[in-house]
Amino acid sequence: MNQAQLPEPLQGILDANHPDPFAVLGRHPDGLGIVIRVMNPQAETVTIADGGQAMVRIDGTDLFEWRGPADAVPERYRLIWRDRDHREHIGHDPYCFPHQLPDFDLHLFGEGRHWHAYRLLGARVHETEGVAGVLFSVWAPNAERVSVVGDFNHWDGRTHPMRVHGNGVWELFIPDLSPSGPYKFEIRAPSGMVHLKSDPYGRRFELRPDTASVIEPDSRFEWSDAPWLEARREWDWLHTPMSIYEVHLGSWQRGPEGEMLSYRELGERLVEHVLDLGFTHIELMPVTEHPYDLSWGYQTTGYYAPTSRFGSPDDFRWLIDHCHANGIGVILDWVPAHFPKDAHGLARFDGTALYEHEDPRLGEHLDWSTLIFNYGRKEVKNFLLSSALFWLEEFHIDGLRVDAVASMLYLDYSRTEWIPNRHGGRENLDAIDFLRELNEVTHDQVPGALIMAEESTSWPQVSRPTYVGGLGFDLKWNMGWMNDTLAYMDREPIHRQYHQDALTFSMLYAFTENFLLPLSHDEVTHGKRSLLYKMPGDEWQRFANLRLLYTYMYTHPGKKLLFMGAELGQGEEWDSTRPMDWYLLDYPLHRGIRELVRDLNRLYRDEPPLHAQDFEGQGFEWVDCQDAQHSVLIYQRKGLENGEHLIVALNFTPVPREGYRVGVPVAGPYEEVLSSDAHSFGGSGITNGDRPLTTEPIVWMDRPHSLVVTLPPLGGIILKPATSEMAEEKVAGDQVSDESSGDQ
Repeated sequence: MNQAQLPEPLQGILDANHPDPFAVLGRHPDGLGIVIRVMNPQAETVTIADGGQAMVRIDGTDLFEWRGPADAVPERYRLIWRDRDHREHIGHDPYCFPHQLPDFDLHLFGEGRHWHAYRLLGARVHETEGVAGVLFSVWAPNAERVSVVGDFNHWDGRTHPMRVHGNGVWELFIPDLSPSGPYKFEIRAPSGMVHLKSDPYGRRFELRPDTASVIEPDSRFEWSDAPWLEARREWDWLHTPMSIYEVHLGSWQRGPEGEMLSYRELGERLVEHVLDLGFTHIELMPVTEHPYDLSWGYQTTGYYAPTSRFGSPDDFRWLIDHCHANGIGVILDWVPAHFPKDAHGLARFDGTALYEHEDPRLGEHLDWSTLIFNYGRKEVKNFLLSSALFWLEEFHIDGLRVDAVASMLYLDYSRTEWIPNRHGGRENLDAIDFLRELNEVTHDQVPGALIMAEESTSWPQVSRPTYVGGLGFDLKWNMGWMNDTLAYMDREPIHRQYHQDALTFSMLYAFTENFLLPLSHDEVTHGKRSLLYKMPGDEWQRFANLRLLYTYMYTHPGKKLLFMGAELGQGEEWDSTRPMDWYLLDYPLHRGIRELVRDLNRLYRDEPPLHAQDFEGQGFEWVDCQDAQHSVLIYQRKGLENGEHLIVALNFTPVPREGYRVGVPVAGPYEEVLSSDAHSFGGSGITNGDRPLTTEPIVWMDRPHSLVVTLPPLGGIILKPATSEMAEEKVAGDQVSDESSGDQ
């Protein structure tokens, strides 16, 4: 038989467009015997190892055949082939194995209810009938042909075409293939065009700029955080402190030559730094694989892979485990709102709009030049739900910060042309259903993990349970508080008296959601200036304003988040191409900012009034919010224990307020536990001293008692009722000090 006389099925294999290669290749009945066919463009000769039968090349092709009795060759036979360099290779024929994907799993995936689809799709180390290899599978329902390509077959899509199931999932078990090599899927689109795509479920990728997926063996990492995970299941996070340090791993610190540090190096240094400052959690800007450094990870191509910039998946596991061993939680920034148009990624994956919408009015984010997921498609929704669980379960992540939720909720988000929903509204009903299911599934499967929304609109009940009509998130970023506060702090102090409502407004809605107060990376880049240089005035005033801002933030209801560099008083905007300006700690004013952040974290952790009722109105009470003339705010934070409270007084002008009377709820001594103007923080040293402040029975600010304090310029103070023992110790200490002075 020569090529001109080939039957259509064989010609289809040669042309790499046959829809079912298993119907042609491998072992098949042939009259009274069998025929075995092999397609191998790299082979000079092919022999069936189990019997030594030499296969015959079909003239002018790379197809080899053998015909003979059925009992001459076992069901799972091996092939020996010599390449053009006369090197010999041996291995099982992939086309003599039946399909390996369980029907039930395929059914669940088609229904959009396979929460662990990463255990079904992708490239997984697999063994069947005692033969080990790698099982590849991918969803591409509109493809005419899909092949696995890699170094193992010289990236030739004719060599390993896959079989397809009824729901559009393609699979191929390649026996005897060792993990670790690069691979992609070669996809023939309905148009006839052939595309190379990385694996949507790939668990590791080549280092950029290369874009292939990498066969990742099953992890053998030995976790040591079982006690942490057990405690997390019962964690009463609503009433405990949560202070988050947001980090971009690529620019937090680097090596001496500007090189990226590894996950393990970063983990050691981060834990030491975060423990020193007293944060309870770190939040990692996206470490999901991404090709472009300057996207900061927000244009994700690998939804199941930690970026290879910093090492292997097990190196990343080590970082998480090390954090947990030191009592630090880890939150991952996760991006289900959009994905990039990179040719090797999800865009038009099988030659059609598969993960995205065909209509750009639904399927494209014009602001970011990215594509929007089609949340109404079950398999797409399943892809994202499975990704969320993958990070929570496989990497023991403690929570996900869901990026750009507002862009998901509204069909008209940042666009003039849009398509209304079936009711004629602007709400993206499919995305809403997805977000609710995301929160229901993650909370059911991973108790104790937190899911938080970066949501910037007035959408109601973002952090309320789905069964009462909410979206089901645990926390919502309080973008309104952030915008109002920074706009207020940006004003010259002389003008602040006219804008006091910018600070008081947040308390009108503070308990409608479980809010997190963010001063994040978004506020210190793209020309927005660093936090320090958002503050008005000369150098002294800028630092004083920054210390005041942090004091206000840590005493305001809500969990806390600071972006890296905030603890240094960084002057330059954040630049993701270089590390933070650590040299600033050589200067007293910048060291003072670090000391203040450390003390605020300590107070926030140690004083229940500052965290125990972050989300309940009973935890906050205005003492005086009407002294706009002096730009002074005074409020009370309350704990769960009866009478447990702190008084916070903030002065937003550079004028010291001496003899300022403050109403308090109970009689007795109060101590100043923090003044943001203390010398140790780089301030001018105006404090209320170490002596307890004594109340007087003077009704003031609708309180039965009051005391007189000095409010530092552009500063805040925190007052705490002093115990009788504490007051006596301080009085005794003062007497000793006075006597010593007299002896001199």
